[in-house]
Amino acid sequence: MSTGPGADSAPAPDHHDSTARPAPGSAEDPARRTAERQALEADAAQEDPDEIPVPAEDPATGRPDARTATDARTTSDATAASGAGTASDARTPTHPTLGKPPTNAHAPAATPQSPADPEPPRRTSMFSSLRIRNYRLFFTGQVVSNIGTWMQRIAQDWLVLSLTGSSAAVGITTALQFLPMLLFGLYGGVLVDRLPKRQTLLVTQAVMGLTGLALAVLTLSDNVQVWHVYLTAFVLGLVTVVDNPARQTFVSEMVGPGMMRNAVSLNAANFQSARLVGPAVGGALITAVGSGYAFLLNGLSFIAPIVGLLLMRSGELHESHRTPRGKGQLREGLHYVAKRPELIWPIVLVFFVGTFGFNFPVWLSAFADDVFDAGAGTYAVFNILMAVGSLAGALLAARRARTRLRLLVGAAIAFGVLEVVASAVPSYWVFAALLVPIGMCGLTSNTTANQTVQMAAEPEMRGRVMSLYMMVFTGGTPVGGPLFGWLTDTYGARVGFATGGAITALAAVAVGLVLARIGGLRMEFGWNRGHPRLRFVPREGERAKELAAVA
Repeated sequence: MSTGPGADSAPAPDHHDSTARPAPGSAEDPARRTAERQALEADAAQEDPDEIPVPAEDPATGRPDARTATDARTTSDATAASGAGTASDARTPTHPTLGKPPTNAHAPAATPQSPADPEPPRRTSMFSSLRIRNYRLFFTGQVVSNIGTWMQRIAQDWLVLSLTGSSAAVGITTALQFLPMLLFGLYGGVLVDRLPKRQTLLVTQAVMGLTGLALAVLTLSDNVQVWHVYLTAFVLGLVTVVDNPARQTFVSEMVGPGMMRNAVSLNAANFQSARLVGPAVGGALITAVGSGYAFLLNGLSFIAPIVGLLLMRSGELHESHRTPRGKGQLREGLHYVAKRPELIWPIVLVFFVGTFGFNFPVWLSAFADDVFDAGAGTYAVFNILMAVGSLAGALLAARRARTRLRLLVGAAIAFGVLEVVASAVPSYWVFAALLVPIGMCGLTSNTTANQTVQMAAEPEMRGRVMSLYMMVFTGGTPVGGPLFGWLTDTYGARVGFATGGAITALAAVAVGLVLARIGGLRMEFGWNRGHPRLRFVPREGERAKELAAVA
């Protein structure tokens, strides 16, 4: 598997080094570039004590070395590869969660940095991943498909509400769609690690298109009943068990590890930009001709990603090592995550955010119908405003060159607090305006967690890790959907919305304190240019202990 996106990341040759360099494109050249890039990034990370480290790649295998993400007190000296002049190990001692490199312990000793080698920029181009042809095809197909998905989501929620008049029924529909992920999500990750990603996606995308067409036929023939919607949602959820981790892990095969952060953020921007169009078109179709045509267009929209997958060039994919069939692979994946704080704690936070903070089909439909006494058009407007904030958050994430836990925790706290505030405002316009920052903070939290988990996982474990990530994020919906549907029906939309936001904010605070304790940090409150500032700083003596450990 390639360790970089291509020639764009290759450093200039060092004409002052008498040691023979491997030719560009050779097996060792990417490893050298990776080692040098990480040494430079370690310099920039010195002032960011809560920065997430990118695990160094072992040049012998081209895979991330797990020791860089878990060993806080030991370091491996960089040595020269025999006869090649490349650094065989450029690992730096990092904290298992927060990745603080000690001073003067980060440079590879055997591969001097050339003055001609460009320093990695603090920020990447917002759309740099789109320079890669295979990813452009994938991105374009997903735009079309995601618009159809949002159309169906709006139409499905409104159809159930029209058939039953119950917010709890909307919650049950949502729960059934995500219940398979809760039950079988980890097994889906095991399958994805064994199967070729592109061929798997061709099958799952085709089946998902057929579910939309089936619901369209039932609705347009006036034979639809609520149990039909329940069944279709459940079948769609079964397909998603494999489709979701396959799409998540296929990103690295299209763009390589060097562009992964940017591509993950652009995927989120893709989904949220479709959210701007899909609800508007879906709401217009529901008002004009009914829900059936929204389902029909969604089914047809899956033609676009299928065509994009077929047109990809296999030779340009960074295909990862497929895990052979064997016993204990599910247990192996769980143990792998459990012993790595940089994986387990973002996933724990994602569980609380997804289960208690992301029940918007229940809340927004109830606010539109009950609180503000409006119709499907208002429900669509609420979703569009959420998408505006989410799209802004995704585009900002695409420009960030690094992933920080403080951003993950801070965005989750703000997300929960804003939900509590929005639940209490009496004005329609103020409520609508607050949906924009709610969308931005929610998307920032989720995208940061996704980037953190994908970058920290080894390629052969990524399918299982991402299936666990998606299981706790979407698999919590079968619990949160019916619970908050009942709470909303019984006590009102405002109580349901406030409760979800409060639980999310408290969980984020708790996870933040745990991470600070693991990272040897303490909270410090002060003033910066007349404004209060809360930040995490190393405990006294912590940096001295690290320096002593590597002396």
